[in-house]
Amino acid sequence: MQVLEIHQSASKDDIRKAYRKAALTNHPDKVPEEEREEASIRFKSVQEAYDILYDDDKRHLYDTHGMGAFNGSGEPGMAGAPDLDDLLAQMFGGGMGGMGGMPGMGGMGGMPGGGRPPKPRRSPDEEQDYEVSLEDLYKGKTVKFSSVKNIICGLCKGKGGKEKATAKKCSTCDGQGHKEVLQRMGQFLTQQSVVCTTCNGQGSYFSPKDKCKKCKGNRTTEEKKLLEIYIPRGARQGDKIVLEGEADQVPDQEPGDIVFKIVEEEHPVFARAGSDLQTTIDVTLAESLTGFSRVVLKHLDGRGIELNHPITPGAILSPGQVLKVPGEGMPMKRTDARGDLYLVVDVKFPDSNWNPTPAMIEKLKEILPKPEAPIVASPVDEVTYDPKGSIDDFGAQDGDGGSGWEDEEDDEPAQCAAQ
Repeated sequence: MQVLEIHQSASKDDIRKAYRKAALTNHPDKVPEEEREEASIRFKSVQEAYDILYDDDKRHLYDTHGMGAFNGSGEPGMAGAPDLDDLLAQMFGGGMGGMGGMPGMGGMGGMPGGGRPPKPRRSPDEEQDYEVSLEDLYKGKTVKFSSVKNIICGLCKGKGGKEKATAKKCSTCDGQGHKEVLQRMGQFLTQQSVVCTTCNGQGSYFSPKDKCKKCKGNRTTEEKKLLEIYIPRGARQGDKIVLEGEADQVPDQEPGDIVFKIVEEEHPVFARAGSDLQTTIDVTLAESLTGFSRVVLKHLDGRGIELNHPITPGAILSPGQVLKVPGEGMPMKRTDARGDLYLVVDVKFPDSNWNPTPAMIEKLKEILPKPEAPIVASPVDEVTYDPKGSIDDFGAQDGDGGSGWEDEEDDEPAQCAAQ
């Protein structure tokens, strides 16, 4: 592209003429098809340069602070766009100002000596939640699944271009892979380093005709791989299962890990606390009083849990009573030990379909414990009751929303009646 020597004193007419010439030279329709991608980038930059230099306020901001004060669309104050300083220097000469950045901030080169920020040694880890049933956490499970990941291109070995092709230095970031921009914070401008969007932080790029045919210059390709994870017995909510080195591959970096974070699914029967389990068992009134020997529930591994009641003759089971079964809780990791199982007794009383005869009632009265001594009170009122009352209605009749009542006081003091 022809360099236009326009000085800082150039008029708007000079800038408009320079823009027209540069736009014509870099228009994507005026170049061969293989060069259109690069031309499109330059054409967009030419338009932005014109928008900045033709506006008096924006031009003053550029002369003072450089392209770091713009956001990549010709608007001042926000970070994150390609730096156009190099293009402006080529188009309008070095006399337009703004090329050195803000005084005292090391110029727009960013790092001391103009270096680029150090790249990470490894690619980022990929973390995701993994829901697991309580049954699988109790028994342990091996899970196989297919995953699509990015791998280093096998054709260009992560170069991005053909074997003998040479990457072009990115003029937007001067080969640094990053640029320093100014971000407005209140009344102040602060300097920040951002990745160059023209070269995606590489500092260079290949022309369309020189790009690798397999990865299209991306340096990586997608690959489907069969992965396998093992959920150990006794694993808990929040535990992490790590597949080392299975994250997306990035050129010149060690691959990160895939990290699965266990999320324990809610169970319809059991509740878990650490290595202990809790559930409710139903027994009839007759069983609670006379005993039984049967399977009261199916465990997480399918086994039936059988109870023999009573342990001592004459013992009964009360509503809400807790039976502790040692060693029938969750497995403890890296050991053969297990937690305990807590069974909460729910005594099922006869329902409305139970219709005993008078003789059966009298027999029950003889067998069951007698009531305590009657309560002595005077007078005694016999009341009626609703057998289907609900505790949810408790307090519902309070129309004042729970506020206490107050005595009504007359404004005038009370007077004694005349005798």
